[in-house]
Order: sequence, then structure tokens, then C-alpha cells
Amino acid sequence: MTQPPQPPNEPPNSDEPQGQSPDQPQGQSSAQPPAGPPAGSPAGAPAAPPAGGFGAPQDPPPGGFGEPTPPPADPFTKQPPPAAPPTPPAGGYGTPQPGYPTPPAPQPNGYGYPQAAQPGYGYPQGAPGQPGGYPGQPGYPAQQGQPGYPGGQPGYGYPTQPMYGAPQPGPGGDGNGGKKFSTQMQIIVAAAVAVVLIIGAAVVYSVTKDDGDKGNQASTSSGSTGGEGKGSEGKGGEGGLAGGTEKAPGNTNSQVAFQVLQPEVTQVTSVKGSWLTDKAYVKSGASEVVGYDRDKGTKLWSVPVAGEVCGASRHMTQDHRTAILFKEGKPTAEKKYPACNQVGVVDLSAGKLLWSKSVTSATGGDRPVQFDEVTISGTTVAAGGTSGGAAFKLEDGAELWKPKVDGNRCYDTGYAGGEALAVVRKCGSYDSPQLSVQMLNPATGAPLSSFDMPAGVDYASVVSTKPLVVAANVGDTAGDGSGISDFFSIDAATGKLIVRISADAEKYAARCRTTDVESCQGLAVGNNRLYLPTEDHDGTGEYGKTNEIVAFDLATGKLLGGRADAGDRYSLTPLRMDGTSVIAYKRPPYDKGGQIVSIDGETFKQTLLMENPADETVRRAETSFSIDHSEVLYGEGRFYLAKQLISERRDSQADEKLYLSLAFRTG
Repeated sequence: MTQPPQPPNEPPNSDEPQGQSPDQPQGQSSAQPPAGPPAGSPAGAPAAPPAGGFGAPQDPPPGGFGEPTPPPADPFTKQPPPAAPPTPPAGGYGTPQPGYPTPPAPQPNGYGYPQAAQPGYGYPQGAPGQPGGYPGQPGYPAQQGQPGYPGGQPGYGYPTQPMYGAPQPGPGGDGNGGKKFSTQMQIIVAAAVAVVLIIGAAVVYSVTKDDGDKGNQASTSSGSTGGEGKGSEGKGGEGGLAGGTEKAPGNTNSQVAFQVLQPEVTQVTSVKGSWLTDKAYVKSGASEVVGYDRDKGTKLWSVPVAGEVCGASRHMTQDHRTAILFKEGKPTAEKKYPACNQVGVVDLSAGKLLWSKSVTSATGGDRPVQFDEVTISGTTVAAGGTSGGAAFKLEDGAELWKPKVDGNRCYDTGYAGGEALAVVRKCGSYDSPQLSVQMLNPATGAPLSSFDMPAGVDYASVVSTKPLVVAANVGDTAGDGSGISDFFSIDAATGKLIVRISADAEKYAARCRTTDVESCQGLAVGNNRLYLPTEDHDGTGEYGKTNEIVAFDLATGKLLGGRADAGDRYSLTPLRMDGTSVIAYKRPPYDKGGQIVSIDGETFKQTLLMENPADETVRRAETSFSIDHSEVLYGEGRFYLAKQLISERRDSQADEKLYLSLAFRTG
């Protein structure tokens, strides 16, 4: 779960701003897609952005950015990508930088090459006749850590990778990454590939055959941000893919549907929360929640609130109601930092704030409790944080319960909702805390079961409530800021541990915000499996990296057979479950648009649902949204990227268009 080093002159591309926004301009260029990496820039890095700045499309033609216009003036006309990435100049991205470990030269059967009689990266540990782990794969060197919040979270200005898949010079001395083969070696490798394919097919067949009717089980949770996916009740309906409701369109090429301009603010401002209903795309702005037509971007309604939206539930009810947190007011000279102490429920269909309120602490006093997170389970809204918590009736805001206080200095750090309600409860001293994960009765707050986390766990995140899956950084062994070293599959009825799954931070790329209970991204839970992306590693092509999505059995903890390959120069990230399938985003290389795919949860077969334009201007807009720090939604042929934090416009951005969210659609 490491991040590669920031290449020279590469602008930061994070949605957690600090001083320098991710949209800072770095130069001028034509709006046409580049034939290759520009001269004078890091090899494989995208060309200098057009006027308007990094990540912001050029000034729109009449009708607005993303609106169809007569050719040839439409800036989103799909341009053919270059036939092949050009050879980068020396010293480009991929060349070891001072202070970083130098990658070893690839060996004849090194990482990414087929291994005779051994399954490749992502295949099960302890396969028949094979030792556990990843056989035959030399380790990928860990990268230097990134600065972050206490607990390992990235701070504002967190650096991100260069445009994914940009050409990189290999470590070999032949100028081609050391990957030139002799005729004899090609014959040997071809034979090894045949052996691997036979073994891999046998492994996948045995796993799917032994699973019986598991494919008919309903999906229970997802690792998405900004709302649960549709189709979580099992098999899809007519026209849907096997295991889900999402349909593969006749034409998978997408177009820009609309963009939402970033509101003008004077400081770093939270704009957390986005949801997708049958009629609207809903996004939090500065001190408001706004509904947009999900195809045209026309504003349908706006719900103003007293202060910035400082928290939002990723869940919504079937009739499209959800919960938010917002500050008690806007900053003033007398009160520069208003407290996040207001809880409210928004009807996303009607565009109304149904109720809002604050509560006092269970320990007494009349000071309102400050909240960090809010969630929904059934008809209960639960909000929590380090200063207390409370639960309310979804319908009218009536207070249901508050966490019980005892002599062990226990408090609820936060709640996770969905099909059930769970809490992470912390007791003891700051230096020696004891965490437990409890399943609660949503109506009363009474514990139904409890599991004590092992020693050395300061924070824990709930990945799924049904089945109950918890992530933690045990003993701070995940030093990459991901917040995950292990997953715990727990029997929700009894509180007993089913299995503990070790997830080496150097192999797997999911992440959780350490201090938040319901914040995990880049993973999905369904079919009694945990779907994780691997870290990026060298692909089989001459340039670029790739990764896979693999699955762990939540009953045995074993890495199952099969994997979904991103393909050279792409990187796969799970977004959510769709029935028994996984919806995933493919982060694109520097010269292509991103993709949305549906992955069969049993066979790992991929179905392309959407491919975004390769036009340079559109690519820059898409990749300006960092997947690790953005809200990402897909549903029914529509794909949305949105920021969670925005900052003040800099002088250099005086004439630049800054975007809060970006929407694509097929058809």
C-alpha cells in the first residue's frame, strides 16, 4: 500500500489541499492529445496543461464544458491514442531519485514473468504442491513514506503518482528495461506460460466447483465512498450482467455529461458527501447540499445548512434519505472555527432537510457534542466521535440513546451502518487503550455481541457490518499510511473471531482513514469474500505498471484462486459490489481514458461498462481527481468523481475554472 516517489516537477494531485491546490497551472499546451511525453518534462508525464490549469478543462465552447457542439470545435471529440508509448529520455519517471532505494535489475524469471509450474501474482497461498505466499516473485522495493496526519493519514498537499502508465525507463542496461529475450529464452517463456495457464485454469475450476451455490448469495456491503451501490439484493434483473443489475451498453464509449464548478471559499473547506438516486446526482457544496439532474447537471434543488458539511453517511434508505453532519455556523471574527455538532437528515428525492439538531454529552453539561462521523442502519441515525455520540430516529430526529459511560473511561469512537449497526468502543488510557467492536441493537444501543481487538491496536475501521469485517493497523506495522495491516472476519452473533487475514501493506492497496470507523476505500465485501487490489508492480509490457484484484475467503482466510488483471499501464480499484459482481475503476495510463468494469465475483471475468475519452483535455480533468481522496460513484451508465475538500483560489488561478465534480455517461 505504498506510494511511489513524486517525480520531479510533477504537480500534486490530491483532494486534500494545503497552500497549493491540486489544480495549480504548470504551463500551456495545445488541447490535442500528445503524441508522446513532451520534451523537457519527466518521461511519460502528461504534457503541460492547457490554459486554465492542471486538472481543469479549457474554457468551454458555447453551451459549456461537456455540452455537445458542432464539430470540429468540440474539445471532447475522441482522439485516437498514440500507437505506442515513445521511448522516454533518460532521467524520466521511473529513474531512481536520491534517497529512494534503487530497484534491482530484473532477473530472467523476475516479477511479472511466468514461472514454470507456479501460479503467478495473486494466486492462492498454499496451492497444491506450492509453498504459501507469492512464489518466484522478488519483492518490490518499499517507497519512502509520505507525510501525514497523526495516525498515518495524509495531510493537505499529499503527493500522488504521476499520470498512471506513463512510460518509464527500465532498470536494465539495454535501454528496454532489460526485457529483450533471445530466441531460446522466448521458447522457454512460451513453454512456461502454457504450464501456468494449465495450472491457473485448474485452480479456478476447483474453487468455483467447490463453492456450490455461493454465487447465489446476496451482496452485503461495499467499500465505496458516497453511497451504496444498487443491486445489492442478489441476482440482477432482465438485461443485467450475471450476478448484478448493471448493464453493459451497446456502446461503451462515454462522453462528458457535465461538471460542477468549485464554490469560492476563503479557507480549506469540507464538501463531504455524494449520492446517486434514480433521478439525481447529489453533492455537498459549501454550506449546502445540491441535487443535479444526473445526465445534464441542471440544478434541481438546494438545501442550505448553517455551516460547512463536515460529515456524511455513505448509506441511504430505499426512499433516498441520508444523514449529514454540519457545523453550527460559518466562521466569524469572534468564532473562527465553528464546531461540527449538528446532525440532520436530507430527503434526496424531495430536496428537503427533514430535521436537524444537536445533543449534549451523556456525562452532563450543556455543551453540544462534536461529531466526527454519521451513519444509518435501518431507521436509526448514529453519530459519534471522541467527545461522545448519540442515536436518533430517522423519521423525526427523536433521541433514541446515548453511549453508556463507565469507570473505565470508555467511549464510542464511531459507528458503521448498512444492514446492521456496529460500534468501535475504546476504553482505558491514551497510552494503553483497549478497543472492542460491538454489534448493537439500533433501537436501544444495547450490545448484541462484542469482540476485543488484540493488543497493539489503537484504531479500527469497520469494512462491513454484514458480514462483520474489521480492518486495523496492528502494532503500527503498516507504515505506508494505509491504516491496514490485518483484516478480522468476526461472527456478528457471538463476537468470536472467525479468521484473521494478514494483508501485507507492500502487497495490497486498500486504505482506511485511521481515526474514522467507516472510511475504508478501495475494497469490497460480498459472496463471503474480501476483494482487495494488489499494489502496482511492473507489467509485462515494456513500460508502465499494473495490478490485480484478488479475493480472500472470509471463512478460512485463504487467498482464493483467480484474479482480475488490470492490464498493462492500468490500475484496478474496487468501488462496490453489484450483487455477486464487483464494480471497479481502471485508473488510466497517461494517453487513455479511465474505464469502469464489472468483475464476476466467482470467475473474475471482466465486462467493460464504460471507457472515458482519450482526449487530452478530458484526461487531465479526469486524472485531476485522486482516487484515494475523492468520492467515486458509478451507476446505470453514469460515472461521477467529486472532491471532499476544497481550498481558497490562489492568485495564479485567477482565470482558471476549478471543478468540484465531473460526470461521464454512455449512450
